[in-house]
Amino acid sequence: MIEQFYAEYLTDDELDFYLSLGFRHFGIHFYRYDVGTFREKKVHVLPLRINLKYFKKSKSQKKIWNKNQHFQTRIEKTNITEEINILFDKHKNRFKEYIPDTIYTFINEENPSEIPCNMNQVVVLDNEKIIAVSFLDVGKNSTSSIYGMFDPDYEEYSLGIFTMLLEIEFSNLNNKSFYYPGYAYVEQSFYDYKKQFFGLESLNYYSGIWSSYERNFSKSEE
Repeated sequence: MIEQFYAEYLTDDELDFYLSLGFRHFGIHFYRYDVGTFREKKVHVLPLRINLKYFKKSKSQKKIWNKNQHFQTRIEKTNITEEINILFDKHKNRFKEYIPDTIYTFINEENPSEIPCNMNQVVVLDNEKIIAVSFLDVGKNSTSSIYGMFDPDYEEYSLGIFTMLLEIEFSNLNNKSFYYPGYAYVEQSFYDYKKQFFGLESLNYYSGIWSSYERNFSKSEE
């Protein structure tokens, strides 16, 4: 199953609706699918969201949160600067496959803060140096993480998880009910970090029902 459409503008309510159906988007291209390929093997797509009513940081997430408190953070309307482009190019060199050409693979090149929907960027700085950025769609009742990147020189700080935690904090402060971290796979993959959050729900495409997704972690993680 592959479903897709193009939209140059969605209202906040419309964004919530399509997210609830398991759609994602890159730029104005919205899509959902149930089967993909990872390292030449068939995998089954796992749409995820966090029901923020049940979210709490795990022990490891608390450690990441506390470790990064000396960095500065800000959340603002999306605005791609030269420094952010340089960070993107540095970040993408971490990958050996599925390497994107440009940041505009993920966000709209023209007015990305409003097309196709309201989008903020989460920025982490070490003094005045940008070391991580993520992009967050903002609907009426939900938020959706689009893409995150960080400076590989700061890999020890788990900045990818940190920006997700900042996105979740923003969502809670703005009275959202759901946070969508994006797809993972049922099978093991490099997306498994998305399965490590309390309050996770997964979507059954065929029934249209979201249900609790059990984290496979020991009690010591709680």
